[in-house]
Amino acid sequence: MFEYSGLTRFEKTRVISARALQLSMGAPVLIKTHLHEPKEIAKLEFEKNVLPITVKRRAPVKND
Repeated sequence: MFEYSGLTRFEKTRVISARALQLSMGAPVLIKTHLHEPKEIAKLEFEKNVLPITVKRRAPVKND
């Protein structure tokens, strides 16, 4: 899986919100939990590093 330790707060928010949307549309939950809110489940999945989501960053372009 992808390691989420170096994400900015904006990337973290984007990953969690994308996963919450997936859950609200019927995606399977990846962990056992008693929670029912997609947002809370997505946060828990994020904390446990089980999300199938990666973050791609563009490398800066060098102008010589």
